[in-house]
Amino acid sequence: MAQEDIFKKVVSHCKEYGFVFPSSEIYDGLGAVYDYGQNGVELKNNIKQYWWQSMVLLHDNIVGIDSCIFMHPTIWKASGHVDAFNDPLIDNRDSKKRYRADVLIEDQIAKYDEKIEKEVAKARKRFGDAFDEAQYRSTSPKVKEDQEKRDALHERYSKAMNAMDLDELRQIILDEEIVCPISGTRNWTEVRQFNLMFKTEVGSTADGASTIYLRPETAQGIFVNYLNVQKTGRMKIPFGIAQIGKAFRNEIVARQFIFRMREFEQMEMQFFIKPGTELDWFRKWKETRMAWHQNLGFGAENYRFHDHEKLAHYANAAADIEFKMPFGFKEVEGIHSRTNFDLSQHAKFSGKKIEYFDPEINESYTPYVIETSIGVDRMFLSVMCHSYCEETLEDGQSRVVLRLPAALAPVKLAVFPLTKKDGLPEKAHAIIDDLKFHFNCKYEEKDQIGKRYRRQDAIGTPFCVTVDNQTLEDDTVTLRYRDTMEQKRIPISEIRNIVEDQVTITSLLKRLK
Repeated sequence: MAQEDIFKKVVSHCKEYGFVFPSSEIYDGLGAVYDYGQNGVELKNNIKQYWWQSMVLLHDNIVGIDSCIFMHPTIWKASGHVDAFNDPLIDNRDSKKRYRADVLIEDQIAKYDEKIEKEVAKARKRFGDAFDEAQYRSTSPKVKEDQEKRDALHERYSKAMNAMDLDELRQIILDEEIVCPISGTRNWTEVRQFNLMFKTEVGSTADGASTIYLRPETAQGIFVNYLNVQKTGRMKIPFGIAQIGKAFRNEIVARQFIFRMREFEQMEMQFFIKPGTELDWFRKWKETRMAWHQNLGFGAENYRFHDHEKLAHYANAAADIEFKMPFGFKEVEGIHSRTNFDLSQHAKFSGKKIEYFDPEINESYTPYVIETSIGVDRMFLSVMCHSYCEETLEDGQSRVVLRLPAALAPVKLAVFPLTKKDGLPEKAHAIIDDLKFHFNCKYEEKDQIGKRYRRQDAIGTPFCVTVDNQTLEDDTVTLRYRDTMEQKRIPISEIRNIVEDQVTITSLLKRLK
């Protein structure tokens, strides 16, 4: 099945099974804004819990805060967002659609990568075990030609972005003959910058109102609270401050479902360190964060680092962790060495001294910062895309199953009475009443057992229990495993230990350690 078709099925599955809904749908929706349904919010909360506990519980020098969405407008002047938080946009005159110029060019680079990988895959299949990939890449005329085109385009694009040369970005689009996906034409306007921050007003009257912004990132809330946390928590360098919260960007080219939205959620941790140690800590946090992702069991081959060539104005090193989505490798997390830019800027604009007195060297300095920033919604999408699976069973039937990591699954255990009589529903409810304090359980009695299994497979429930007449005789039930569909008879008293051992966030955290 084509990857594009898989993605469409994932999007459809998210709505059909209560994971993600278009926001304001009864009013025809609102572009690039989505609501999380009853199963989606559980999965999303489990992802956040996994991140939060891995940061705050497993590190004795990281604490959390929750800062406001509204902040003093000068904060965004100090951070550079007012002057520099822009995207290069280009319009197609025929379709009247607007695009990000950098995304159009990056998609073109990705097309060269896809062509190369297809050629390599065909050769691998043709030569089998005797295939030498490195030699083929260096000797195949077709691969070499595409690689040279790709590298030349990448170098030209990197130079244009570093210089923010808008004319050159447009020229690259013309030279590469990139067409509008809607109109199919190359009738492009000039490239221009567009600020992504949402403005609003605070105050009781129009004349007395002040312009403020919806925060475009959560990091600044951490930086302006640095002194409060450091002093009240008596924190010593190195230490970190973690936060989960909403951010807002006026994305003109929002696309690919929840991958790029106007209202989204971030999980960020700012790690404050001694100047001069930042590159060592940068490498350590890259390794730590990659291990966190791979701990979910999605396969190391589906992750890669992308080191930034164009650095943000505040950074001296930056890398993305990319995950293999159905539409290619895409960023899910960023790790940045932000130097002391943010704290220095806030000290300058606020007039407050923001330094740390280091008793070990008897000196004061402005700490450097390593940032880890992960998009909750992108993480959610990566989990859904990898977990979605269509299977043909031995009896010829098919099923759709979400192979979610058990600890992230919205429902951990579903309990079914075989029939709606003979005291079986009461027994099933009694089992849930005992277990619901430990993990999320669901009771279901409608339809045949097979259909109930399929519904739970589709939302990723790792365990199902069936209560039948034998249960009333000997207090045993049938436990069914989602992935293997294996069934075994166990005492009711063993359900908690079997299920809880695999479905808690603790089970994930222990693997990290």
